[in-house]
Amino acid sequence: MPIHPTAVIDPRAELDSSVTVEPYAVIDGPVRIGPETRICAHAVVSGHTTLGARNTIGSFATIGGPPQDIHYNGEPTELIIGDGNQIREYVSIHRATVKASGKTLIGDNNMIMAYCHIAHDCVIADHVIMANVATLAGHVEIGSHANLGGLVAVHQFCRIGDYAYIGGMSGIGLDVPPYVIMEGTRNQMRIASINKIGLRRAGMDRETIKQLEEAFRILFRSPEILLKDALAKLEEEMRDCAEVQKMVQFFHSSKRGVVKRTLDD
Repeated sequence: MPIHPTAVIDPRAELDSSVTVEPYAVIDGPVRIGPETRICAHAVVSGHTTLGARNTIGSFATIGGPPQDIHYNGEPTELIIGDGNQIREYVSIHRATVKASGKTLIGDNNMIMAYCHIAHDCVIADHVIMANVATLAGHVEIGSHANLGGLVAVHQFCRIGDYAYIGGMSGIGLDVPPYVIMEGTRNQMRIASINKIGLRRAGMDRETIKQLEEAFRILFRSPEILLKDALAKLEEEMRDCAEVQKMVQFFHSSKRGVVKRTLDD
């Protein structure tokens, strides 16, 4: 096992034989680390944290620390991280509180760039990109293939849908629906359009993108139609498009409210 002699490994930790632990890294507590994962110099992994295969934890990252919640009282909550994630320098990811499932969850193949913060009870899906210093408050949910620009800040309990693209320095206080481009801060949040470039790069076919653009027009560019009527129209007329139906259900399931303003408002 390639563990540097200056690394500190808790005897309770379970590390696959292929794990690399670089100089001065600390593994503290009942941590479990899967095959081919690399813990870089000076990183700290602690608590009831599980790392899957082929992850990289950058230097000075803090993974699995206790939640920044004044009501947390040392309960054995968890952080579970999947496979193939790149978690870069100085990132902090905290384990959960007991207010939800007791688990902070990170999926597979995500890129979490330097200085990002993921708070307690967050749920991050797969193929998410968080650029430098993007910050998630507690209980945030991020869908697959979402892209958060640098310095983005997301309020607690907000959701960001699949394939959404958030412009840098945005402040998110409402749910952001899937497939859209959004920018702005708090009361200035604006949706620009469907994220056509991101969807094409992901391999989505032209007909589906065209249907999403029509759904966008009905939901966001038709002020004469009430939201409930627009959603009913899409449920009826585009019932065979799974992506449009996902957007409709996102609205129905929102508890904080969904961003509706566009750049043309």
